[in-house]
Amino acid sequence: MNTAVASLAHATNVFGTPAREAHSLLRFLTCGSVDDGKSTLIGRLLYECGAVFDDQLGALGADSKKFGTQGAELDFALLVDGLSAEREQGITIDVAYRYFATPRRSFIVADTPGHEQYTRNMATGASTADLAILLVDARKGLLVQTRRHAFIASMLRVRHIVLAVNKMDIVDFDKGVFDRIVRDFEAVSRTLGFTSITAIPVSAKDGDNVARRSSRAPWYHGLSLLEHLETINVGARQADGAGFAMPVQWVNRPDLDFRGFAGTISSGRIHPGDEVRILPRGQRSRVARIVTYDGDLADASAGQAPVLTLMDEIDVSRGDVLVGATSRIASGSTITAQVFWTVEPPLRAGQRYVFKLAALEAQAEIAVLRHAIDVNSYESVPAETLAMNGFGVVTIRLDKPAVFADYADSKELGAFILIDRFNNDTVAIGLVDSQAARLETADVANKNVQWRLWAERKIGVAGTEQRAKFLSRASTDAASAIPLTAAVYVASGSILAGFIVTAIDLALRPIIRAYGSSAVRRWRGRREDVNADGGGI
Repeated sequence: MNTAVASLAHATNVFGTPAREAHSLLRFLTCGSVDDGKSTLIGRLLYECGAVFDDQLGALGADSKKFGTQGAELDFALLVDGLSAEREQGITIDVAYRYFATPRRSFIVADTPGHEQYTRNMATGASTADLAILLVDARKGLLVQTRRHAFIASMLRVRHIVLAVNKMDIVDFDKGVFDRIVRDFEAVSRTLGFTSITAIPVSAKDGDNVARRSSRAPWYHGLSLLEHLETINVGARQADGAGFAMPVQWVNRPDLDFRGFAGTISSGRIHPGDEVRILPRGQRSRVARIVTYDGDLADASAGQAPVLTLMDEIDVSRGDVLVGATSRIASGSTITAQVFWTVEPPLRAGQRYVFKLAALEAQAEIAVLRHAIDVNSYESVPAETLAMNGFGVVTIRLDKPAVFADYADSKELGAFILIDRFNNDTVAIGLVDSQAARLETADVANKNVQWRLWAERKIGVAGTEQRAKFLSRASTDAASAIPLTAAVYVASGSILAGFIVTAIDLALRPIIRAYGSSAVRRWRGRREDVNADGGGI
């Protein structure tokens, strides 16, 4: 982070602006539905902050006449929409990153697309952001894509939201329109876990409440958008709940006398002499040296990329993870996670993909689609498939152990992607969530899905064939018990007696079945022994 700030300060000095002292860096993104004014807002911010040079301004004027949508006026969206397809269609397709600074703070902004087809690109921009500016067209209010982007921001732990109600000039800065949109968003976002929600009425085209407060909205007494961005405290970017962790990206073996393990520390701090575990195998050792190009370090922390050497000769490979001795980071071959599906062929249980988490690559199978999430109500709903741009909770089974942590504790070890094995498309973004399975019972109302999940917990995630066999046997037993209940009722005249006898019958069937199978196996074993000895011949 300090390197990025220093680079920004150096860059402003090169172009003639006095270099500023190093100050905090804020990463944010703009999101919302298509044509809500995201690119225009960023272009206006750059212009107001003096980040548009004279030659760029001249080119913007010429481009506005050729591609612009604002008539004779400057179209600030063209400052960030640089692809020819974006200019021809008037929409954002790819994520555009821009860097600018004020005397109080430096900024990295990601302008993300609002079109539903490119929602995956919005998720890319949100993955590194501290704050999201969620734009809403004052004329249209909250749309499905607005809610979808809000959920993605919440899913990726973006905890600070600016609700920018744009195009207020078109509705004559009507306070009633603004208040209604704010109430609607507060109602739908109660379950999303945002730390702060700040609503600002803006006109990105005219600059009202963008860099300075506007007199056209005398009823608004809050900060302008830029003032809010300069002063908000977003806290630490990376949660450190996972303790020390460093995924091994490369084994450094330049000669016979040196063997080190290179990677970027994802969380925590390490010192020479500290005890570490090597996951997933679980061996223990201590750090001998922390090596860099400029010499050994006394300690290293999250974000640094050193080479660690160990006091013991232990087999460590790419994909392994060095963690602190008391770290909560786990390893296993079954993961429960939230997923965002990004392609048209739907997700179904039983499908296989390539799984990538940190430096690990494995083969994965969607064992269970536990439930989907309704983008309008954010409630869990039963589902057999997950369509493009859909959200859900799944259980994934891997062909080898992976090292992972909850996304809330570690972004690097809590986020993964699924890749199509045949065309290499990224089909899903996943976040490890150990709490998801605990919530499904209260959220999923469909009885058939509840039965399926209960059966799976009883027999384990052992594959589709085993689950189908279990459910088939259970349904057969239940169906065959109906005549017994009726017969006892007719004979005794008591329905209670029928239920009691039926319950005893159902309870004894698994025992009898297991005993019978064991007896048959023993009998077959004896027959095989007799035949092997030539007996009976």
